[in-house]
Formats: sequence, C-alpha cells, structure tokens
Amino acid sequence: MSRYNQYCPLALAAEVFCERWNVLILRKIIEGNHGFNKIHKGVPRITASLLSSRLQGLAHAGIVERKPIERGRGYRYYLTEAGEELAPIIQQLADWGQAWARDMVIEDLDPEFLLFQMHSRLNTDLLPDGRTVIAMEFTGTPRGANRFWLVHESCGVDMCLKNPGYEPDLIIRSDLLLFVEAWRGFRDLRREIGLGNIRLEGKSDLVKKLPDLLLLSAAANVERKKPGKEKELHLISRC
Repeated sequence: MSRYNQYCPLALAAEVFCERWNVLILRKIIEGNHGFNKIHKGVPRITASLLSSRLQGLAHAGIVERKPIERGRGYRYYLTEAGEELAPIIQQLADWGQAWARDMVIEDLDPEFLLFQMHSRLNTDLLPDGRTVIAMEFTGTPRGANRFWLVHESCGVDMCLKNPGYEPDLIIRSDLLLFVEAWRGFRDLRREIGLGNIRLEGKSDLVKKLPDLLLLSAAANVERKKPGKEKELHLISRC
C-alpha cells in the first residue's frame, strides 16, 4: 500500500481509500456481495490476483473482515465498523461522479459490469413465479461479446455471459452507450423505448413492465451539473 508519509488524517485515510480499485471493491461489499467471485464479477477489469491482494490489504487496514467459508476453501468478506462508516462517503462520491465527473467515452463501456448492476437492480416483485429469462443484445460494444442474459428464479437473479439454454421471455436490443445513458438517468427510459431506440420483444406483460422492472443506477436521480453531452441529454429527458 502506497504511503504519503504525512501525519495528516486525510493523508492517512487516502492511503487506503485512494488505492486503485479499493473504493470499487468496497462498494461491491456494501451492496451485499461477500464472496470472492461475486466481488470479482462486480469489478471485472481487475485481475483475480490483484483483487486478492487488495482484499488482504483492506483486511489488514481493519476495514474488511475475512471469514473462512464453512464448507470449502476461501473466504467471505464483510465490512467492519470502520468499513461501515465509509458506506455513506462512497455513495456521496458516486453522487458527485454522477453530477460532475467527465462524460463517458466508448472505452468506458463494460457490458459485463452493466449486466452485474442490472442483476442486482431488478424489481423482482414484478416478475411472475417460476423462471424468467431476459436476453440483451447490444450494438456498439467496444470489445468481446454483445449478447447477455439475466435469469430470475425463486433463488434470485443470475447473470449469464453465455447462453443459459432457455428461451428468452423478453429481449432488449439497444446501442450500448445509449442504454447506459438511460441506465444512468441521462436519458428517459420510457422515451427511448417509445422512440424505438431501445427495442423490446417478448411477452407483452414484461414489455409493459420493463421501465418499472429496471431500477436503474443508484445515482440515476442525481442531477447532472457538468456541462457537456450528458447534461444536455439529462435536460432533454426532463422535458
């Protein structure tokens, strides 16, 4: 862990908080992801070895507690009291990023991360009993695959990077950047569906429910303040 070698409390806190990846890892644990693989899916661009190192560092700093898995190998990770106190700070930082951080570029788009967010931000109360399969087909992906699936069953929602082998009940087709802009609240989801920019196919009840089914980003309601394309989109979406 890098050190500033200053006694200033801010410098001491920044040694942990500002270490690359730490704040994103903590956010995943705050959201209820305690297993190593689950955390990794939420921060897909970090290597497994570096994630392991960062988790060990957070445990050494007293922010995360590692608990051995009862059956099997590995650990589950939970916030300590010190870690819990970081939760509102991290949300405030996310809200600041929604309002003031730079506009997104194509290189920022990560459909696997979007899928991870979506699987934990579905209003499952609106889904019928049994299995529901939502397929997503994106154009404009910067790399790799462009088809993804969410599978809801009684035990929860799974994200699938490979075809799960079930017929989809709902298919969502969109340009990836446009969909992410709607997910972040810069575009109005219902408006984009009405314009045909986000195309839906499948069971009519699910098509109608989609705008309420997707809970969107946790910061989607934060006003965009930095001048640029995203602020202009946000203003249009409110008209």
